[in-house]
Amino acid sequence: MPKPHTPPRQIRIGDDWYAFDRAAKAQNAERAELVRAFISWYLRTPGAKLPARPERAAWEGGEQAP
Repeated sequence: MPKPHTPPRQIRIGDDWYAFDRAAKAQNAERAELVRAFISWYLRTPGAKLPARPERAAWEGGEQAP
């Protein structure tokens, strides 16, 4: 795994973080990668696009917390 280029940042999300993790893993993606894509899209960075979402059935039904 490549080393991060920026220092880690802390944000508070709540229990949706665990569902987000399952959904990301269903697409072989990393949460940080998806968050960066959302931020780029939100800031209207040229060429930025929203990442594809997995079908709900691909990740739903897992535990809420580790």
